[in-house]
Amino acid sequence: MSPKSLRATAVDALTLEEAREEHQALQAEIAEHDRRYYQEDAPVISDAQYDALRRRYEALERRFPDLASPESLTRKVGAKASEKFAKVRHRVPMLSLDNAFAPEDVAAFVERIRRFLNLPADAPLVFTAEPKIDGLSLSLRYEKGRLVTAATRGDGTEGEDVTANARTVGDIPPILRGPDVPEVCEVRGEVYLSHQDFAAINERQAAAGKPLFANPRNAAAGSLRQLDASITASRPLRFFAYAWGEMSALPAKTQCGVVECFARWGLRVNPLMQRVSGLDEMLAYHRKLETERATLGYDIDGVVYKVDDLSLQQRLGFVSRFPRWALAHKFPAQKAVTVLEDIEITVGRTGSLNPTAKLKPVTVGGVVVSNATLHNEDYIKGIGGDGLPIRGGVDIRIGDTVVVQRAGDVIPKVLDVVLEKRPPDSKPYQFPTVCPACGSHAVRELNPRTGKEDSVRRCTGGLICPAQARERLKHFVSRNAFDIEGLGAQRIDEFYDAGFVRAPQDIFALERRNGELRLEEREGWAETSVRNLFAAIRARRSIELHRFIYALGIPHVGETTAKLLARHFGTFENLRATALAAADRTSEAYAELTNIAGIGEVVADALVEFFREPHNEEMLDALLAEVTPRAVEQAVSHSPVAGKTVVFTGSLEKMTRDEAKAMAERLGAKVAASVSKKTDLVVAGPGAGSKLDKARELGVKVIDEDAWFALAGQGA
Repeated sequence: MSPKSLRATAVDALTLEEAREEHQALQAEIAEHDRRYYQEDAPVISDAQYDALRRRYEALERRFPDLASPESLTRKVGAKASEKFAKVRHRVPMLSLDNAFAPEDVAAFVERIRRFLNLPADAPLVFTAEPKIDGLSLSLRYEKGRLVTAATRGDGTEGEDVTANARTVGDIPPILRGPDVPEVCEVRGEVYLSHQDFAAINERQAAAGKPLFANPRNAAAGSLRQLDASITASRPLRFFAYAWGEMSALPAKTQCGVVECFARWGLRVNPLMQRVSGLDEMLAYHRKLETERATLGYDIDGVVYKVDDLSLQQRLGFVSRFPRWALAHKFPAQKAVTVLEDIEITVGRTGSLNPTAKLKPVTVGGVVVSNATLHNEDYIKGIGGDGLPIRGGVDIRIGDTVVVQRAGDVIPKVLDVVLEKRPPDSKPYQFPTVCPACGSHAVRELNPRTGKEDSVRRCTGGLICPAQARERLKHFVSRNAFDIEGLGAQRIDEFYDAGFVRAPQDIFALERRNGELRLEEREGWAETSVRNLFAAIRARRSIELHRFIYALGIPHVGETTAKLLARHFGTFENLRATALAAADRTSEAYAELTNIAGIGEVVADALVEFFREPHNEEMLDALLAEVTPRAVEQAVSHSPVAGKTVVFTGSLEKMTRDEAKAMAERLGAKVAASVSKKTDLVVAGPGAGSKLDKARELGVKVIDEDAWFALAGQGA
């Protein structure tokens, strides 16, 4: 059964293998939507649809914790910065927020915080609540009160330098005024357009014969990211400040207090922000704002709650791509009815045949939608993940009138078919059994672990399939991988068709071969563009290790997992040697892979299979002759546990297990799930059992909770 048809099945009813299949498919789908939203300002599905995909993805990880490995998209923020602008590295990462969609989600958020902090139910816990503006996140860096840099979120680590454009926004002061403005003050907030200004911009676009913007968010993002700052200046962008990054000193001890300082310094803050105590007040604020959202004059898509006490925020810390102390409570999804005009099949880099509904364009929640996911073959047939009928067993056909839901800023989802409007001559859709790219058989293989048929139909062409080869190359040069400026998807297609680039290493041979290739003589090229391309390729002959690992396209190894592997192994040689040795599942090497926090057997097995494949070995040898993955430099830290591998066991009395792990990671330590020869330190509380015995057997240093706090305090 395909992963997309599995989505019709309740998460609690899925087996681990079914959940793993669906999780993998969702990951690819969500990643593409993130790219469209953050990088291109051109989402193809609604916020509600995107949020639905995220909810399902996160529900799978909650139900099956083994799926929540570091490559998970729940640990990733945004998308890579655009090539059009210089890049700015955020001193403090710009993280996203976890989402809630129902009152029980908010209740669970509050309960998680109390449990993490070990707070009793009657202990006071105050939050701030504010509208979640639907705009473009922006970070403003002030030094000695003067604006020096403005950067978009980008991928959370690196954003685009839009300083010149930000200076044209009236709500962004060039100088902050006040005696308590810190030496370094990084203010973060949202750039947006009012409904009135958005309508005026679209009127001008129409009068000039130019395309209309889909919604205020896209218009604001497009306006801020103009190469010509005068265009930005002509559009009445606005800005609300609500958060911060690097601060040399904090002017208050609460979230609300710092935002009040922003207002004193000359920044615009949202007057609807207020403190709320407890769940009832949080939900009441959400209900009130939902009823008033149409009267605000600007787009919001929910409410943001944050723990008000900054000392509690510090204790709570972060998990993956989210702060533990904040939550976005989204408004309900929006739906629309339109006609499915065609079903398009594309081939992914792993050979998967992916169906997409081509829709008669329809506006859903302010965004024009023309594509929607059809998940997989079974979903089209009306079959759910458990093999039982979904949508009453009604299949989906070309020409059908369908209900689509925009559940986020990614590709929408086809929810249902309006059967009474089905054309009388319609025929069931026949999913292709041959690859549309190479003509090879497309099959649904049996999963060797479960004995069940895979949910995805895949091309069997492998290396002879041009679609797979192209997609692998496009992944290799993508923004989170080698990110070679001037060598995007279109150029890969051009070079592949011409026979210039058929494998990653061919990219780095282009300059040497240009005597025969003569790129500058090809249509669309000139000496300057060729020279710039070669310079960009040369600049990537030395590359960060995590980018190199991610670029290889190893199944289940996303950007976050690649970073984790890079940090753990330090060099590519170490990773490669360990993965090869781990072919023996009983070996210490395999145990080392699976003992890395967040990496389980699925990722370990994928690494083993990738590195022992002879073709991949040949490709790596050729690629490493051209490229040098840089060894990971250990961060300089005053913490005595930085770089150490720590295991917590037994009952912890002064902190929760989650808080202990968060503290260790803040101090630069690696937290492992079990004790091995590579463990440096075991923190044992009362009731410690087999892990303590293993530590003593191996001679690993063991300390108690008090000694851990003393040790951790040395790095504070």
